[in-house]
Amino acid sequence: MQNNVLGTVRVLEASRAAGIQKLVYAASSSCYGIASVPTDETHTIDPQYPYALSKYQGEQAVLHWHKLYKLPVNTIRIFNAYGTRTRTTGAYGAVFGVFLKQKLEGKPFTIVGDGSQSRDFIYVTDVARAFFLAAMTTKTGEVFNVGTGLPQTINTLVEYLVGEVIYMPQRHGEPLCTCANIDKITHQLGWAPQVTFESGVRSMINHISDWSEAPLWSPESIALATESWFQYLKKSQE
Repeated sequence: MQNNVLGTVRVLEASRAAGIQKLVYAASSSCYGIASVPTDETHTIDPQYPYALSKYQGEQAVLHWHKLYKLPVNTIRIFNAYGTRTRTTGAYGAVFGVFLKQKLEGKPFTIVGDGSQSRDFIYVTDVARAFFLAAMTTKTGEVFNVGTGLPQTINTLVEYLVGEVIYMPQRHGEPLCTCANIDKITHQLGWAPQVTFESGVRSMINHISDWSEAPLWSPESIALATESWFQYLKKSQE
C-alpha cells in the first residue's frame, strides 16, 4: 500500500506540478480476480489479495487525478509479463525466475497444481511497446489490457525448459486461466503482440546465467513462504 497507492499519489502530484504531457500507469490484471475469460476492460473488479488491491487502488488514484485535475493519463492492465531480468524475490515471485534458477541448479521444477493452469504470458518488449503507444496517443483517461489472448499452460512452459517436475498442491485464490481480451488496444492504438511464447522462452534460456544469484525455491520454502497468505485466501472462498 505504501508503494503502490501512496507512492503512486506522490508521482501524480509531482506530475501535476511538472505539467507532464502524459503519464502511463502500470496497472495489473490481478484486479479482475477469478475472472471469466477472455477478460475485457469492463469486467467486474474483484481483487483476491493485497497486491491486487493495492495496484487497483493506485489505478483508481490515477483515473481520479485525470478526472479532477485533467492530468493526461492512461493505464495498461498487464497480464503475465515475462522477459530477461524477471524478478525472483518475494513469496509471489514470477514463475520464470523460479524455474530458471531451478534449471541452473539441476533441481526439479516446482509446479503448483497439475500444471494445466494457463497464463496469458506477454513478453517484455511487447509490454514496452504498449507503454509507448499509450503515451503517444491523444486519448486520455483510457484503460487498456495488455496480453496476448493466447494463454499457455505451465506444463507447456516446462516442456520448453526441459527438466524433472515436482507437483505441489493447488493454492486457493489463483485463477485456473488468465486470458486478455485485447480488442480495445488493438483497435484504438494499433498494438498487437509480436513475440511468440516459444521464442520468448528461448530468449530467457539464452540469458539463463542472469539468474545465477537468484534465490533457489524448494517445495519446503514455497510452502512456508505462502502458508499464511493462502490460508486466508482459502477461508475467504469457503
